[in-house]
Amino acid sequence: MVKSEIQNVKLRFGIIGNTDGLNRAIDIAMQVAPTDLSVLVTGESGVGKESFPQIIHQFSRRKHGPYIAVNCGAIPEGTIDSELFGHEKGAFTGAISDRNGYFAEANGGTIFLDEVGELPLSTQARLLRVLETGEYIKVGSSKVQKTDVRIVAATNVDFTEAIADGRFREDLYYRLNTVPIKVPPLRERPNDIVLLFRKFASDFAEKYHMPAIQLTEDAKQLLTAYSWPGNIRQLKNITEQISIIETNRDITSEILRNYLPAQQESRLPALFGVKPQGNGKGFESEREILYQVLFDMRRDVTELKKLVHDIMAERGTSVPAGRSADADLHYLQNASVSLVSEPQPVVMTGVHPVSNVTPVSSVTPVSSVTPVRNVTPVSNVTPVKLTSGDVSEVQDTEEYIEENLSLDEVEKEMIRKALERHHGRRKNAANDLKISERTLYRKIKEYGLD
Repeated sequence: MVKSEIQNVKLRFGIIGNTDGLNRAIDIAMQVAPTDLSVLVTGESGVGKESFPQIIHQFSRRKHGPYIAVNCGAIPEGTIDSELFGHEKGAFTGAISDRNGYFAEANGGTIFLDEVGELPLSTQARLLRVLETGEYIKVGSSKVQKTDVRIVAATNVDFTEAIADGRFREDLYYRLNTVPIKVPPLRERPNDIVLLFRKFASDFAEKYHMPAIQLTEDAKQLLTAYSWPGNIRQLKNITEQISIIETNRDITSEILRNYLPAQQESRLPALFGVKPQGNGKGFESEREILYQVLFDMRRDVTELKKLVHDIMAERGTSVPAGRSADADLHYLQNASVSLVSEPQPVVMTGVHPVSNVTPVSSVTPVSSVTPVRNVTPVSNVTPVKLTSGDVSEVQDTEEYIEENLSLDEVEKEMIRKALERHHGRRKNAANDLKISERTLYRKIKEYGLD
């Protein structure tokens, strides 16, 4: 399309901007106008989608026919069918006479269905029939009506997501989307923002009989750097606010900043399923969520470490001192606990071998192995030994683990014994195990100890 023709269209319909994306959308609208193909105009809320159905209608052979714009999102679900297709007398309460719908009134012209993504599924099925055959049935009637209309639809809904969620019919989407027109958001048109501001400022100056406001250079930079989530509608509203409120007609960045809503500096992906905390505030960033997860994991590991020490103490096994929580877990994974009849030498990585393990009641501390603190000697207990082998033969943990008792089994046994000792009182059992009641409840449910 010749640039001069596009410029004439802009002047005729009050479209301001020279962005390639905007020019491309106008070009497509003018080329598809002479046909009767269905057109779907997409774009964010406030980008000016309503101008393109008018361009298509005025440059089509239907320009002398009626043009009806319908905001589908503003009509209640219970009356949308009656509004679009009409109804017969007595079809429902309040239907005191026959009424033609928009499709009958727009016969021979163009109907613009704004926010078409908000249509209920039952109405979508009716609309699909109109698109395919030009036929429809009034509410409360059995007579098939015919209409000859050009349908142009617009939406800011993500149809891919809506179809996946079952909120929009896939066949209707492809029928409406015969020719797609995408209107770019304002943040993708930085060179047009100042032009639009100047146009709105001039309009409001004339409307309110006052001098037009002007932007300083730093204010222009701030204006173009803003993301404008509300697009042209938001820019127009802010321009009107400044025109009425500010007495100084030269608008600086400091003045302008007072009218721009705060925006996040980074566009992080939306996090679904994250619920607010007890104070009513949600997570502000992914970093806070990661920190919270790490803190929770650390607390769980600390509680597990305490539980492991208690288990090792009850079984009479000494734990090397100075180990971190991770080292303790690694130690438990590689040390197999077995009940054996004869004492055997013990070999552990980083620990001097101990020739024999003496029963708990007569343990003698070894220099390289520190006994667990606060261990109460248990009488009449069969000595507990650790299986081992020759140091040179220790290559892999799997080579010498025999009948190892898993951490889950040990933990389950300790919880069961604590509950028995306190006759099922979970609060006392949690205090005994040195874990929180919340963790104990979770473990009871996990191990089926209810």
